[in-house]
Amino acid sequence: QVQLVESGGGLVQAGGSLRLSCAASGRNYAMGWFRQAPGKEREFVAGISWSGGRTYYADSVKGRFTISRDNAQNTVALQMNSLKPEDTAVYYCAAQAFGSGSISSREYNFWGSGTQVTVSS
Repeated sequence: QVQLVESGGGLVQAGGSLRLSCAASGRNYAMGWFRQAPGKEREFVAGISWSGGRTYYADSVKGRFTISRDNAQNTVALQMNSLKPEDTAVYYCAAQAFGSGSISSREYNFWGSGTQVTVSS
């Protein structure tokens, strides 16, 4: 069983930055970050292949967010810059047991419990 633990969420003013981290147990998997705002469906934010050689982003965060990983530490990070109020959500880390990554939440097998990010205007 893979365990994923997110950290780094909090309250920040618009234009500010936060760095989320996800610590994973087990072997290295393709990983993704998703978010869910109140009353909305969970949406893809960013993904990274197991090697770290491929990254991809939702259009809404492209150029502002950066996903990275440290396979030696078995961690995945999401650096979020130029934050906007519409980025407010619970952010989830997810691992895909088989495959090279996906923007679909249905393709991920393991999920963390989430960390709250609140951006004030």
